[in-house]
Amino acid sequence: MRIADILNSKKVTLSFEVFPPKKKEALESIKKTAVSLTELKPDFISVTFGAGGTTKGYTAEIAEAIEENGTAALAHLTCVRSTTDALKNTIDDLKTRNIKNVLALRGDFPKDAVTGENIFPSGYTHASDLVKLLKQEGMCVGGACYPEGHPESRSHEADIEQLKYKVEAGVDFLTTQMFFDNDMLYSFLYRLQSAGIHVPVLAGIMPITNANQVSRMIDLSNAYIPRKLLAICDRFRDSPEAMMQAGIAYATDQIIDLISNGVRGIHIYTMNKPEIARAIIHNVDDIIKAINN
Repeated sequence: MRIADILNSKKVTLSFEVFPPKKKEALESIKKTAVSLTELKPDFISVTFGAGGTTKGYTAEIAEAIEENGTAALAHLTCVRSTTDALKNTIDDLKTRNIKNVLALRGDFPKDAVTGENIFPSGYTHASDLVKLLKQEGMCVGGACYPEGHPESRSHEADIEQLKYKVEAGVDFLTTQMFFDNDMLYSFLYRLQSAGIHVPVLAGIMPITNANQVSRMIDLSNAYIPRKLLAICDRFRDSPEAMMQAGIAYATDQIIDLISNGVRGIHIYTMNKPEIARAIIHNVDDIIKAINN
């Protein structure tokens, strides 16, 4: 099913994200993880794409397993180190596997890139370029956005202008990078509305269940970490069980507040841990049912 249709048919949606393994030996294990997440009845599950397309085959396989178990799959696709033919071949492969939804991304600059290397051989240097290709191929297309601004953007205004260009290229919905202060999202949504961007925006939630995740999250998403979350990480750093419970509770509080304030899509970065997704679903499933009924 096309995710745009799902978003139009429900008042609140809940989705998950998984990532492929780096090595083929772990592929079957990750596929089982993805299938176990389908049992929680999310509205869709997204599957990431390795840096430079290193896991693109695995992305398609995992997405296919999700679709075969009755849940819509959202396959990520990036421009980095891909020729036009390679991108078209990947899209054809996804269509053959009955995958109708793609998250269009530029992709991170490879850490092993050498001076003078053309990392965009297709000529597609922005996600908006890929969006146009995917729409021509009949796909439902999602895009990424950063509530606190893209790390490479010179200003919030410039970031919104780039995002508007991507939406005008044909994006059907947006998924935010992780954030830990809901006020950051509310301010971002206001800026989107003011700029005339009205596509659905799904709030990306990352449960912090390991205190060591925090510094990486800041690097990835340019995210502000509230004092409350820092205190949790400091207090329970040496107790994995307590840290997991506290991290799930913090994410749950975020989700309840978001839904209460009219946010219609929640996207959980599961880190391939079904037990975390299961615990959050247990905490919020009646809330979501009450709104959707």
